[in-house]
Amino acid sequence: MYRDPDTITTLPLALVALAGLCLGSFLTVVIERLPRILARQWRSDALVIAGRLPATEAPLSLVRPASHCPRCQQSIAWHDNIPVLGWLKRRGRCAHCRASISPLYPTIELSAAVLTVAIIYTQGLSGSSIMLVGAALTLLALAAIDLRTQLLPDILTLPLLWAGLIYQLLIAPDMLESAVIGAIVGYGAMWCISMLYLLVTRHEGMGHGDFKLTAALGAWLGWEMLPLVMLIAAGTGAVCGLLSHALSPDLRGKPLPFGPWLALAGWCGLIAGDTLMSSYLSLFQP
Repeated sequence: MYRDPDTITTLPLALVALAGLCLGSFLTVVIERLPRILARQWRSDALVIAGRLPATEAPLSLVRPASHCPRCQQSIAWHDNIPVLGWLKRRGRCAHCRASISPLYPTIELSAAVLTVAIIYTQGLSGSSIMLVGAALTLLALAAIDLRTQLLPDILTLPLLWAGLIYQLLIAPDMLESAVIGAIVGYGAMWCISMLYLLVTRHEGMGHGDFKLTAALGAWLGWEMLPLVMLIAAGTGAVCGLLSHALSPDLRGKPLPFGPWLALAGWCGLIAGDTLMSSYLSLFQP
């Protein structure tokens, strides 16, 4: 992965972690609300196509309404909204009705902090590393949304794809050709795998969101890293799928999301792509 020579390496990692926690707090809102916003829009569009008036619903966006308990609808105080600490202070429960609040929130906040620190620590602080942080956090949002809803929204995957191409154009123009080929090959390879699975089993095995996410990873990492990306994603996905089926019989026969494992492979490439690629290639050297 390209490293900008004009980097700042003395920024305290604690400050970087704090920034990551705050970004993670915003990601929890995206993960929680974006699928609901999209579902509402799809319902509205379907009613319009059917010639019916959409139902009037309370405003819902990434900023409105303010953070509140999903059960009692009471607003959450600012001090209970502090990343991680607010959840720990209330022991994962609403201050008003004592309803359980999902551990998703501190998990995403901590994950965002870890990713932010890892990228800034390995790449230094620069324009390129800030773009890499944006890509890593977008992958985090996509992984969580796919895990919860089995959706990979175009509103996230397509900007991630274009951002990867823009990153190469602005930061590492010598990688632009590889990025364009990576986007094409990533989408095409996943489409071919999906069509082959459909022909053999007569069942859909993969959503088109996976195609677009793989294309986005190809744009950020280049086509040369795609075999390693697929190896990491398929390997970890297969192992975790087998374990989940063994531990939870209710999951047997049910589709499992592939997006989280693609995101994991993407993080590996963004943070330590050069090291991983060197180790991978060394396996094939005599």
